[in-house]
Amino acid sequence: CLVGSEMCIRDRDSKDANVEASKEMIKERHKLVKDITTRLESFSLNTAISGFMEHNNKLIEIAKKAGGIDVETLSTMAVLLSPFAPHIAEEVWEQLGHENSVFEAGWPTYDEEAMKEDEVEIAVQINGKTKAVISIAADADKDSAIAAGKEALGNKLSGNIIKEIYVPGRHINNEAK
Repeated sequence: CLVGSEMCIRDRDSKDANVEASKEMIKERHKLVKDITTRLESFSLNTAISGFMEHNNKLIEIAKKAGGIDVETLSTMAVLLSPFAPHIAEEVWEQLGHENSVFEAGWPTYDEEAMKEDEVEIAVQINGKTKAVISIAADADKDSAIAAGKEALGNKLSGNIIKEIYVPGRHINNEAK
């Protein structure tokens, strides 16, 4: 919750909305904790503040789709914000229904598994030139990725295919003559 931001206003709405944590919210919460913790541990205080703004924007997008943010994510954000804006963090913490101080909450932890992407966007290329961008499962095998790439290209892929290259999570390249 940054001062005067749209998220502060949404905090008031979200805390009463009883929003159920979606997979996207949980993923963003864990990314937020990792990002802010890493920046604090490396004493990159100015980038920690910019990290709050980046994640705040993402949470606003999620809140617009889901009708709010779950209380656990808001509580986590209050704890992470407490070293930078203690009075605001304490007020948000209290508004979220916590009895004790935000400083007694303990620093949140993150789970690498919760942050993994289910889908990735990759470029589909013909002779090194991007012709389409597709979303595939992050753990897709070479055959299914190439099949999805061919399907996305449709009639753009003509001639003989000499070589098909799949770089996981990056791109598919079809070399054709």
